[in-house]
Amino acid sequence: MSLLSLERVSKRFNGIVAVDDISFTVDRGQVVGFLGPNGAGKSTTMRMITQYFEPDGGQIRLDDVPLSEAGREAKKRIGFLPESNPLYGEMLVSEYLDFIAQLRGLNGRERTSSIAEAVSATGLEPVFHRPIGELSKGFRQRIGLAAAILHRPDLLILDEPTEGLDPNQRVEIRRLIADLGRERTVMLSTHVLSEVQSMCSRLLIINRGKIVADGAVDALVSRASAGVRVSVEAAGANVEERLAALPGVSGVEQHDTAASGRTRLSLTAAGADDIRPAIFELAKTAGWTLFELHQETGSLEDLFRELTATEEVAA
Repeated sequence: MSLLSLERVSKRFNGIVAVDDISFTVDRGQVVGFLGPNGAGKSTTMRMITQYFEPDGGQIRLDDVPLSEAGREAKKRIGFLPESNPLYGEMLVSEYLDFIAQLRGLNGRERTSSIAEAVSATGLEPVFHRPIGELSKGFRQRIGLAAAILHRPDLLILDEPTEGLDPNQRVEIRRLIADLGRERTVMLSTHVLSEVQSMCSRLLIINRGKIVADGAVDALVSRASAGVRVSVEAAGANVEERLAALPGVSGVEQHDTAASGRTRLSLTAAGADDIRPAIFELAKTAGWTLFELHQETGSLEDLFRELTATEEVAA
């Protein structure tokens, strides 16, 4: 049984469809990347899972129990870091986390131990007694994460957790999320595609309110139609023409002619077959000197552009 399931879930705002009849499940222990262009429905979907919004249609279940029935019990099992990460700048970090723990119904030793665990997990010890307003955005994101995991949730929802951070801060937060993902199920949205490949085991892509891709990151990237490219550098006669005529080659891009009469090309493969053996055999038959023969798989950026190459809409 999946931890989280969405069944034909829809949401509209003033007659505009933000989420359109989507269905997917999330199993325990997964770190799921949730991608889509601006206005695609990511934040709306996350807010329905966390019960900030109610779906207009369909059903969301946690451990097969509808959220509409589970109510507060479901909220106790979900942690949420919204994109805005609202904090009280005048509070000390210690005061803020104690306040959130009270709101979560944590008392006595349980509150003390939960705060200590969250602070340790997010590396907040150096700033625990400092005002939030004096801290960098990197530390403020850590505070938001600490607040989201205080109650030891089974499911952690993170909306753009690295937005606005500098490269060093992004690395720190990515490492932290990866550590959290070892003990919890995590669903996160981001515009930084490299973060998905470094942190996530699974990918969901939403566009215009509909799920357009769902699967393991590597498997989805390999599906990109622009996905297989082969770099070739060779010296010989009619290199470009003969490579372009090879079965399985759908496109040829010529680069600047290399030194000593070499030809440098990028070939696009039409299907999933590896065309490098055919190139090697052709080079031997034609008497070419082969300096480079290298295959590159498609990128997540290729896949994202293919699946979301439509006009963005507001949501």
